[in-house]
Amino acid sequence: MKVLVVGSGGREHAIVNSVAKSSRVSKIYCAPGNAGIAGLAECVDIGVMDFDALTDFAVKEKIDLTIVAPDDPLVAGAVDAFEAKGIRAFGPRANAAILEGSKAFSKDLMKKYGIPTAQYENFDNAEDALKYLETARMPIVLKADGLALGKGVLICNTLEEAREGVKSIMLDKQFGAAGNRMVIEEFMTGREVSVLSFTDGKTIRPMTSAQDHKRAKDGDQGLNTGGMGTFSPSPFYTKEIDEFCMKNIYQPTVDAMAAEGRTFKGVIFFGLMLTEDGPKVLEYNARFGDPEAQVVLPRMNNDIIDVMEACIDGTLDKIELDFKDNAAVCVVLASDGYPVKYEKGYEIKGLDKFDGKDSYFAFHAGTKLKDGKVVTNGGRVLGITAMGPDLKQARSNAYEATKWVDFDNKYCRSDIGRAIDEA
Repeated sequence: MKVLVVGSGGREHAIVNSVAKSSRVSKIYCAPGNAGIAGLAECVDIGVMDFDALTDFAVKEKIDLTIVAPDDPLVAGAVDAFEAKGIRAFGPRANAAILEGSKAFSKDLMKKYGIPTAQYENFDNAEDALKYLETARMPIVLKADGLALGKGVLICNTLEEAREGVKSIMLDKQFGAAGNRMVIEEFMTGREVSVLSFTDGKTIRPMTSAQDHKRAKDGDQGLNTGGMGTFSPSPFYTKEIDEFCMKNIYQPTVDAMAAEGRTFKGVIFFGLMLTEDGPKVLEYNARFGDPEAQVVLPRMNNDIIDVMEACIDGTLDKIELDFKDNAAVCVVLASDGYPVKYEKGYEIKGLDKFDGKDSYFAFHAGTKLKDGKVVTNGGRVLGITAMGPDLKQARSNAYEATKWVDFDNKYCRSDIGRAIDEA
């Protein structure tokens, strides 16, 4: 079968890598792809939001399955557009992708259906938000309602910081139209865990757990980013926690969306906080996490095409997910200055050292081919992922592999997976 993957980052490279392992797939296209994806798929120069060109291409090439990976096209209705042209597509339709597209919607959904989450209030104007802050407990969390590339969350320790945060989100529009509406919620403490889950709208199958590192600098300092590294599985995500979440969070979320007439088919990302009062939902995403996909998918034994088609066809109850009894760690190599200002266009050397290695991956996030050479083309450049028999060995392998690659302005956090030592 022919498969089209929509997207251009490290997540998409991890997805393409899994698709390429399927014996059912004869040809993979990726739009627009990147320099790493080009080694596994034919890259097509079409933007992820150009639905007309994407669907025309899919019809022309007789694509059997399209996988829409990024949040923006999912929320804007890419899956709807493909289905309207008779192309099977994996991912939620627009009316279900709102689970990520509007934080206010998702918070209201959780309140309505009793899904554990932080206390919150939604605001449509800065004046009301500022008034609310006068009596709120600090620290407090401010969230732009819409999509903001994983960066639209501010943790404010003081009232003054919170006031500045409201100003930057709602008045200065730091995150654009995403800040037209805002959620203010209580600050929760505990371990963060990410759980990606396949669902067909009725059945939900959680994948193995992971933990992301959002801040740019060591010690969780600096600005929020799209993710500087991750590890899987989380040693803090126990069988008891999994059972609690299945009963109180995962299945209720799928059922709630169905009850609202927004049947969700695809991947739901559950961002969890393991609080003293039990697990609570920090956020939902309507797709694979990035860089979580880079540590979760290489550990999955299932044929990803079988799982995705079961999600589309409503037969996920017939599939049991199977993961390797090992661990994986991903360290993001970024351009120094990310996420604010950074240079592009530097040649990347050493990528050939990953060739032929089963347990090491250089997932391309921000790269492109220029004059036959792979060069940097983004803030997050590569996700260096390594597997090992346990988390400590996987982390050691990943950091060793970061030394194989070199480019000007190369930067990475040195403490990815530090929580492993506390487990």
